[in-house]
Amino acid sequence: MQQPEALGGLSHSGGVDHSEHEPDGAFIPPENLNVASANQYVLKSGDTFIVNDPLGDITGIDDGLFVNDTRVLSQLRLTFGGRAPSLLSGSVSSDNTAFTAHLTNRPLPPLGGDSTPEGVIHVERVRVLSGTVLNEAIELTNYGTKDAVVPLSISFASDFRDMFEVRGLKRDKQGKVEPARVENGEVLLGYVGLDNVARNVGIAFSPTPDKLFANRADYTVNLPAQACVSIYLAVDVQVKAEQAVASAGVSKPAHALSETHLSQIDTVRPRVGRAAVRAALVDAHLVMRERRRATARVRSSNPLFNAWIDRSLADLGLLTTDLETGPYPYAGIPWFSTPFGRDALITSLQTLWLQPGLARGVLRFLAEHQARENSAFRDAAVGKIMHEMRKSEMAATGEVPFALYYGGVDSTPLFIVLAGAYVARTNDVALIDELWPALVRAAQWVAGVCDKNRYGLLDYQRESDGGLANQGWKDSHDSVFHADGRFPDGPIALVEVQAYASAAFDTMAHFATLRGQPDDAAGYSKRAKAIRECVEEKYWMEESGFYGIALDGHGELCRVMASNAGHLLAFGLPSRERGEAVVRGLESTLFHTGWGVRTLAAGQARFNPMAYHNGSVWPHDNALCARGVARYGGKATAVKLLQALFQAAVNFDMRLPELFCGFPRRRGEPPTAYPVACLPQAWAAGSPFMMLEACLGVTVDAARREVLIEQPMLPDGIDWLEIGDMRVGDSSVTITFRRVAGKVVASAEQGDVRVVALL
Repeated sequence: MQQPEALGGLSHSGGVDHSEHEPDGAFIPPENLNVASANQYVLKSGDTFIVNDPLGDITGIDDGLFVNDTRVLSQLRLTFGGRAPSLLSGSVSSDNTAFTAHLTNRPLPPLGGDSTPEGVIHVERVRVLSGTVLNEAIELTNYGTKDAVVPLSISFASDFRDMFEVRGLKRDKQGKVEPARVENGEVLLGYVGLDNVARNVGIAFSPTPDKLFANRADYTVNLPAQACVSIYLAVDVQVKAEQAVASAGVSKPAHALSETHLSQIDTVRPRVGRAAVRAALVDAHLVMRERRRATARVRSSNPLFNAWIDRSLADLGLLTTDLETGPYPYAGIPWFSTPFGRDALITSLQTLWLQPGLARGVLRFLAEHQARENSAFRDAAVGKIMHEMRKSEMAATGEVPFALYYGGVDSTPLFIVLAGAYVARTNDVALIDELWPALVRAAQWVAGVCDKNRYGLLDYQRESDGGLANQGWKDSHDSVFHADGRFPDGPIALVEVQAYASAAFDTMAHFATLRGQPDDAAGYSKRAKAIRECVEEKYWMEESGFYGIALDGHGELCRVMASNAGHLLAFGLPSRERGEAVVRGLESTLFHTGWGVRTLAAGQARFNPMAYHNGSVWPHDNALCARGVARYGGKATAVKLLQALFQAAVNFDMRLPELFCGFPRRRGEPPTAYPVACLPQAWAAGSPFMMLEACLGVTVDAARREVLIEQPMLPDGIDWLEIGDMRVGDSSVTITFRRVAGKVVASAEQGDVRVVALL
C-alpha cells in the first residue's frame, strides 16, 4: 500500500519538514522509521481503539488511533535525542485496560555536560483509553550516578483516513483538512469530511513543553541521578454530527470549506495529568470487572489453560461495546471494530451457556436494524439481518455500501437459531414476545428465498457490483469453487447455510407451537424437513464420504471437501451414519493439521495453507466442528480439537488470532501466523467456550431449572475443571468435573438447580 501523506509538517517519507520550524537548542530530528511492526498492541473503548507497536509508537502504516473507523492519529512517536529508545518490553494488562511499554535510552549526546550512556534511564509509558480520550503517562527514572539532561520529543500527526483507505481503497476526493495549530499550550487538529462531519483532535501536555509545534512537542528534561520525572499526554477526540457543523456555519460541501470552521466549533480541551490517567484507569477497570461478573467462572488444575480462558474472556470484554440495546461484541481489531451480524451471532452462541446476556443484547440490536426495505446497493431485502454496520465517512457518503449492509446469507437464519437457543438457556419468553415481529420477518425472508430456488434451498447472489461476491462466512472471492477450480455461477447454495435454515425453521415451529399457532408450526416443520432431505440427496459425495461445499445456480454440486460440512453436524442436519463419516474425514490428516482443522482438505483444487479461506485454520470454525463431531459420537475428536487449539494459543501468547496458516504440525515448530489476521477477534476469543461446552456435554434447560451433562471429557493435562456461578434462571450453580478411575465425573453444590448426568 502506498504510504499516505501525513499532516502537520510531515513529508511523504515520514521525516520532519524543517522548512518552517527548525527549533533552536538541543533538539535532534527523529530517525525515519517507516516500517510496520510485527507486533501490535490494542486498546478499545466503545467506538474508539488504538493500535500501536511494542514501543507504544504509532507509525502510520496500518496502526493508529481510530474513532468511528476514521484514523484520527496516524503518528505518535517518542524519541530521545532524535532516536527511538531501546525496547525492554511492551504489553497490555491482563484485563485489556492499559498498555505499558518499558524502554531505556540509547547513548545521549552531551548537552552542556557529560554524555549519558546507554541503559541508564528507564522509561515507562502507561496508556489507557476512556471514551474518546487517550491518556498517557511517560515516567523517566535516572538509575545512573550522574545527573542527565534528556532531549525528549513527542511527534504526532493525523491523516484522517477512512478505515477503507487505510486498508488500501483509493478515493477520488477527500474532505477539508484544517491546518494543525497551537493554541493555549495545546495542538488542535481538525477535519470536515465529505459527510459534513467534523472530527476534531486536541492534544495537551503536562508540564508545558519547552517548545510546542503543530507536529511535535520538545522537552529538555533535567533528570538528577536516582530521580524520576513524569510527562503526561492527553488526546481528546470530538466528532460533531452534521447538525452541529451546520450550526457552526458549515453549509458548503466539505471540499469547499474555509479554514475558519474548526475554530467555530467547540474547542477540544482534554484533561491531562496524573489524576486524569488514574481516573481513566479506574473507569476502564470497572467496565471490565462488570463484564466479567456477567460471566460464569471457568478455572482448572492447569495454569496455562486458565491463562488461555482468562485471556479469551478479557478479549471478549475488550471487544464488547455497551449499546442502547445491550452489550454487543464487535468483530475484531483493527479491521472490524464495528457491529457485524454473523460474527456477533456466532460469538453469542459460543458463550451462551456461560454468558446469556450477550445474546440478549445481540438479538435486540439486530432486530432494531433489520432491513425494512429492499436495496440492491446494500444487498438489503425486507426481513434480512444485517451483515455489517460502519460509521465512517466513506460509508456515510455511499462510497462503500457498508453503512448498513445486508450481504450475508447466514445472519438471518442464525438470528432465529440464536433466539431459540437463548430461550432454552434462559426461559426469557418475554424477549421472544418483543422480538416476534422481527423473527417472523426473518423467517419470511428465508422462506421467500427458498421458494425461488429450484430445490427449496437458501441461496445468495449479490445484487450490485459493490457488494460481496460470496456471502457465507467464507466471503473471500475465491472461497467457493468446483472440483476443477472453476468458480460457480450463482445463485449459490452453501451446504452449511442449509443447516442454519433448517434449524431456523425448526425453531420457528417450536415458537409457533408455544404461541398457539399449530398451522404455522406445521408449515415451518415441513420446510425444515424438506431442506434436510434435499441436502442428503444433493450434497452427499459417496466416493468421498463427505458433503460438497455448495450447489451452483445450475444445480451442479461443487464437489469440494471443506470444513463447511462440520457446521452441518453442529446443527444436527445429517443422518447418523453420514455424520459419523464426516467426523472421520475431519479427524484425518486431510483436514487436521495438529493445530486444528483446515478450512479446506489438502489436495483440493485451490488448496493453499496460506490462503485466507482455502486451507487456513480458523478457531471459530474449529469450535463449530467440535460441537458437530461431539454431537455425532466424536467427543474424543472434539477433545483433541480443543487440545490442539489450546496448544496453538500457547504459541500465540494465549490469544488465538482470527486465523493462522494451515501447515501440518512439526515437532519443535510453532503454528505459522497469518500476516494480517485480526487480533483480538471476537469469535476466535469465544471458541474455547463452545469447544469446552461440547467436551463437557453441558446443556442448560432453564424452564426445568436443570443442567444436563452427557459423558463429559477433559483434555490431557487437566485433572479437574470448575464452572462457577453459572446462572440458571434466578439461581446459580457451581459444577466441578474431576477425573475418577479413568472417567470424568461431574459433581455440583446442592441448590435450586438440578444437575443431571445422562448415561
